[in-house]
Amino acid sequence: MARPTAWAPKVAALIKSGNSTGALLQIKAAPTVKDLQQLRILLATDNLLAKNRNIDEATSDQITALSSPRLHRAP
Repeated sequence: MARPTAWAPKVAALIKSGNSTGALLQIKAAPTVKDLQQLRILLATDNLLAKNRNIDEATSDQITALSSPRLHRAP
């Protein structure tokens, strides 16, 4: 059984601290779709997705990109 990663809470902390540039770079290098979905859940509970449209768009775009079979990322 895989251990849950701490990626999403760390990126959420970047966004909460106001470092959206760093968060966008982390989102573009996201490890998995599951991590991105967990990040979106964390941000939705704090209403940060509505406040940060660029973060909302970046996470949606990255989920689409990582979900596509032709863009498989090697581990």
